[in-house]
Amino acid sequence: MVDDAEPSRGDLGGRLNQLRAGVLGANDGIVSTAGIVIGMAAATNSVPVILAAGLAGLAAGALSMASGEYVSVSTQRDTERALLEAERAQLARDPEGALQELADEYVAKGLSAPLALQVATELSAGDALGAHADAELHLDPDALTNPWQAAAASIVSFTIGGILPLLAIVLVPVDVRVPVTFVAVVLALVLTGYVSARLGHAPTSRATVRTVVGGALAMGATFALGSAFDVG
Repeated sequence: MVDDAEPSRGDLGGRLNQLRAGVLGANDGIVSTAGIVIGMAAATNSVPVILAAGLAGLAAGALSMASGEYVSVSTQRDTERALLEAERAQLARDPEGALQELADEYVAKGLSAPLALQVATELSAGDALGAHADAELHLDPDALTNPWQAAAASIVSFTIGGILPLLAIVLVPVDVRVPVTFVAVVLALVLTGYVSARLGHAPTSRATVRTVVGGALAMGATFALGSAFDVG
């Protein structure tokens, strides 16, 4: 007997993709906020000014990511709905042709023609749209992408990532705030780079180096810009 609570391969893959997206969102929050606060710390020693700039950048970045994710996923969801509607129309217009198309999908996956037709017939008898959507479109009609969930995940992950450099820059003494923040950010980027690579089944060392180098360059650039506008 199959445990209904056990996630399917598709569900597990979707969750891993969401987790990876969350890690990357946190990485964006770390780098973006670190760049702002380090640039401000190079320009001024005023903690309220640095904190205000960091909070403003954190809020703007999180909301920007959320809105972008919402628009992107909404477009994807509209496309999925259009594909399902086209499949539904074909089933109503030409059920026999649709059945043969489904059988051909299983033949292409290695089944014999008689067995493929039998499988297609039995699956279509239970849920024709679901069977076609799974085999031909790789979609689950009852589990389409949710733009609100994507937007919420973006806000949360970006904010969590951005809090680290913000706290590091305002909670340490003035003379060490920049190097301490730099080290804290680099360590955080090592973690996010490693985790994202593991979730994406990519080489961890290469992904981690890319992540750290990108973040270090961003912090170096903003520190140089801030130093050019030193206001004390």
